[in-house]
Amino acid sequence: MSNERAQIPLTGFLRLPQVLALIPVGKSSWWRGVKIGRYPKPVKLAPRTTAWRAEDIVALMEGLGGKGTFSDEAGL
Repeated sequence: MSNERAQIPLTGFLRLPQVLALIPVGKSSWWRGVKIGRYPKPVKLAPRTTAWRAEDIVALMEGLGGKGTFSDEAGL
């Protein structure tokens, strides 16, 4: 298990700064990826509070881990 994976709770939610600390993309690239389906859809916890399920982020990291870069060069 990688060091980054050890920082993610088994269940629960991660806010955008926590997600971006684990996946090296910019905020605009992240939201573009969400829009096109490359990254998981967020969950609205309140009108101004958006988060992602920890399980979805773990699955994303495991799925993209062996494919190189997460950046715009990866097809965004």
